[in-house]
Amino acid sequence: MTEAARAAAADPTGTHLQGEVPLDVNGMPHGQPVLDSLVALLDLERIEENIFRGVSPASSTIRVFGGQVAGQALVAAGRTVPEERRVHSLHAYFIRPGDPSIPIVYEVDRTRDGRSFTTRRVVAVQRGKTIFSLSASFQIDEGGLDHAEPMPDVPDPETLPTFGERVGEALAKLGPPQPRPIDVRYVTEPPWVSRENGPREARNQVWMRADGALAVPDDDLLHVCIAAFASDMTLLDAPLARHGVYWGLDGVVGASLDHAMWFHRRFRADEWLLYDCASPSASGGRGLATGRFFSQDGQLVATVVQEGLLRVND
Repeated sequence: MTEAARAAAADPTGTHLQGEVPLDVNGMPHGQPVLDSLVALLDLERIEENIFRGVSPASSTIRVFGGQVAGQALVAAGRTVPEERRVHSLHAYFIRPGDPSIPIVYEVDRTRDGRSFTTRRVVAVQRGKTIFSLSASFQIDEGGLDHAEPMPDVPDPETLPTFGERVGEALAKLGPPQPRPIDVRYVTEPPWVSRENGPREARNQVWMRADGALAVPDDDLLHVCIAAFASDMTLLDAPLARHGVYWGLDGVVGASLDHAMWFHRRFRADEWLLYDCASPSASGGRGLATGRFFSQDGQLVATVVQEGLLRVND
């Protein structure tokens, strides 16, 4: 739906979809209209058989959010794969900053179609240059060995404050309010709070879910793409917590460098997922973070690894 994506880009608060948009305690748009706008942005325009075009929200900052380009690239790959084959892994590199003021063209290479697995490679292009590349593998449903690590013991998400309630007065320092299609509830102390007490364990835990209901509940690819979008939101908070610094407050400059995800079991992105993130290492101006997504019933549904550029200016 090209027109829907364009409308979502021009009006990321979602007023073109639902009329009045709910605001949280800090005035940030959230809820179903904002989620509907994100879904529209993921609904790419097909230009040719293996070429798609996406846009960015008008509220974007100076560069395209990494989770957005990852989600759109995965949509492009999935549009060339039979529905019965579900994505089980992706590996991506963020090569250049994306410009949110112009469209992004996604070119899909149909690398292989095997009996059980399908492989796709996608490059995202702006002004004739690659800004992002992604490889994704899809598989038919199969049986086999089955085990998983248990979910950490954490409070239920409904007992925790919303992001708007937690961010409080720090919002003015963290940047202008942005529409939030993902409901995030911090389990560990938010890093903009914990930094006041200095370094702590390199761990960050949040509950998150799409802030509304996804209209197509059985669209596995959409749920995975929403999770890919959300996975880039709090992952690098873990290495920052270890050093008692945070974006916008301590001269931290950073960007995602590469990103990998493995999808183990089916899940719904509009139901609560625990995102348990940790950082085993930071060096050379880079920080490594790992994340695990658990469904609320304790199932490990996805694993994430990302390395990001992390510089602290004096």
